[in-house]
Amino acid sequence: MADKIYKFSSSPHVKAPTTTTRIMQHVCIALMPACIMGIVLFGLNAFLILALSVLGAVASEFIYLLIVGKKFNEIIKQFDFTSCVTGLLIGLSIGSQVPLYVPIFASAFAIIVVKMIFGGTGKNLVNPAVTGRIFAFMSFTSVMASGWLLPSIASLSGGTSLSPTTGATVLTNLFTNGVSTDLSILDLLLGTGLAGCIGETCKLALILGGIYLAVLGIINIGYPVIYIVTTGLITVCLNGFNFSYFLPSILSGGLVLGAIFMATDYTTTPNTTLGNIIYFVLLGAVTAILRHATGIEVVSFAILLMNLFVPLIDKFVINKPFGYVKAKKTKGA
Repeated sequence: MADKIYKFSSSPHVKAPTTTTRIMQHVCIALMPACIMGIVLFGLNAFLILALSVLGAVASEFIYLLIVGKKFNEIIKQFDFTSCVTGLLIGLSIGSQVPLYVPIFASAFAIIVVKMIFGGTGKNLVNPAVTGRIFAFMSFTSVMASGWLLPSIASLSGGTSLSPTTGATVLTNLFTNGVSTDLSILDLLLGTGLAGCIGETCKLALILGGIYLAVLGIINIGYPVIYIVTTGLITVCLNGFNFSYFLPSILSGGLVLGAIFMATDYTTTPNTTLGNIIYFVLLGAVTAILRHATGIEVVSFAILLMNLFVPLIDKFVINKPFGYVKAKKTKGA
C-alpha cells in the first residue's frame, strides 16, 4: 500500500467565500462617503493628501516585498488591499493644511515599520493607521496640530469662532471654553463650518460607512457604540455631570472615525465577546480621561495604548470549550 501524504495547516479549516481581500475592499467602499465629503469640504488639497497617502502605503508594501525577494507577479497576485485601507485612514486622520510629504511619510512608516517588519497582514502588534498618524503628529507637530482650515461650506448656525490660523479645533474649544453655541449639533454631524482632520468632520458619512460594514457582518456595530457612549458618559461625569457635553464630545474630533474604522481592527482587538466589551469600555474611559486632562484629541493614542493590553485581556478572558464541565472538588482534596 502506497504511503499517503498528509498536509497539516493551522486553523481556520472551514472554507468560506469571505477573504481578507474582499473584506478590505468592502472597508475601502465604506470609507468612500467620508473621502468624498472630505474633498467636498476641503477641496483639491484633501484629494491630493488622500491620494498620496494611499499611494505611499501601496508603494511602500510593494517596495518592501521586492527588497525581500518577492517576484512582482506574486506580489500582484497576493495583494489584499490592506495597505489601501491603511492609506485611506491615515489620509482621513490628518488635516488638509499639512504639506503633501506628510501623508507619504506617515503611510510609509505605518506599512514598513508597523506592518511588514512584523510579518505582514494579521501579524502587526498595533494598528498601522493609528501608529502612522501618531508618527506624523510626533514628527511634524508644527503642521499637524495647528493652522486648521475651515471647510468651504459655511456653518449652518450662521458662523463659527474658528479661523484658519488659530489652530484650535472644536474639541479643544469644548474643553477650554465649555460648550459652544457657534456650531449646532447638525453642524457637528455634517461637518459644516467645522475645522479638523479631513475624515473626522462629516460624522454622517462615517456612520453610513459603519452601517454598511455592520450589514455585511464585517464589524459588530455594538462595539463602536460602546466605545462612543462610554466616552460621552465619562466626559459628562468629568464635567460635573453636565449632559450638555455628551453630544458635542462624541461628535467632535476623531472619535467616530476611530471607533468604527480603527478600534475594530481584527488583529488588534480581543478574541472573545466579553474581552471586546472590556476592551471598548476601557478604551472609552481612557479616551475621555486623556481628553479631559490634555484638552486635545487623543483617540489615536488611546487606541494604541489599548492595543498593547489586548494580549493581556486574551490571557484572562477565555471562552469555555464546547462541552466543558467544571470538575467538582472532592472532600479532603
